[in-house]
Amino acid sequence: MPDEPRNLGRRAALQRLALAATLPACATLAPVFSTSAVAAATRSSANAGRLKQSVCRWPYKNVPLPEFCKRAKQFGLVAIDLLNPDEWSVATDAGLVVSMGYAAQRGKFIQTGFNDPANHAMLIGELEAALPLAAKAKVPNLIAMFGNRIDGMSDATAIANCVAGLSKIAPKASELGVTVCVELLNSKVDHAGYQGDHTAFGVAVMQGVNSPHVKLLYDIYHMQIMEGDVIRTIRDNIKWIGHFHTGGVPGRHEINETQELNYHAIAEAIADLDYRGYVAHEFEPTRPDPFASLAEAVRVCTV
Repeated sequence: MPDEPRNLGRRAALQRLALAATLPACATLAPVFSTSAVAAATRSSANAGRLKQSVCRWPYKNVPLPEFCKRAKQFGLVAIDLLNPDEWSVATDAGLVVSMGYAAQRGKFIQTGFNDPANHAMLIGELEAALPLAAKAKVPNLIAMFGNRIDGMSDATAIANCVAGLSKIAPKASELGVTVCVELLNSKVDHAGYQGDHTAFGVAVMQGVNSPHVKLLYDIYHMQIMEGDVIRTIRDNIKWIGHFHTGGVPGRHEINETQELNYHAIAEAIADLDYRGYVAHEFEPTRPDPFASLAEAVRVCTV
C-alpha cells in the first residue's frame, strides 16, 4: 500500500484505522494488499459483511478473464459485472455470479436508449433474446440505457417514451425472474448529452413502469457529479434501485481518502436499508497492482 498522504483528513484517518482493525496483526497496513494473508483477511471480512460485492470487468480488461475471476474470489467478491453473454460461463464456472450482463454487443450502447421510440424494436428484441439466456445462466440483471437527448424532445416526452418501451419488456423480465436495470450516468464529465442524468428522471420512469423487474442502476460516481446528496437520495428511492456501481470522485479512481465521498458510510446506509442486490466496484485503479486497490475497496464497503 502506498504511503499515506501527509495531510490525511481526520475522517479518512479514522476510517483507515477502523478498517485496519478488522485485519490480523500480520496484515494490518501491509505494503502489498495482494499477499495471501491480506487476501484471506479481506475475504473473511467481506463474507461476514451485509452487502454482496461485485466488480466490473472493464477496468481490468488487460487481465485474462479466468485469472480475473480467480483473483476476485480471493478478496471475497461474489460476482462479476458487465460481461457479455459469451463470457458468462467463465464466471459461473469459477463459482461467481454474473451480477450484471449485457444483452448484446454493439456500438453506441450508451447513446442508444429507450428515450427514442425508434430504438424500441431493436432494444426489446435484444432483451427478449437475452432474458431466457440470463435466466438459464442465473444472471440476475441485464443492463439497459436511457439514451442521449433528442433535439426538441422534452424530458417529459422522453420519460413517457421510456415507460412505453420498458413496459413492453417488463412482463417477460418478470416471468423469467431477471431484472432490467437502466443506468443513471453523468452528462457533465463523461457522457455529454445523456438524458438519464438525474435520479428524478430515472425514478419517474420506474414509477411509470412500476415493475419489480425493471429498476435503476444507481451509479454513485455519476450521481455524485450531477447532484450529490447521495445517501439521502438512496434512502428516498431505494424502492426503485436494483443495482449500484462505485467510483471515486473526481477521476473515477480508488474509493479511499483520495476522493470526496465516504464510501464506508454509503455502504452502511445501503446495508441498513436491507438491500439484497449487488454493489459493484467500477473504478479505474491507479496503483501498479490494480488488485491492491480492489482489495481496499472491498474492505471499505464491508459493513
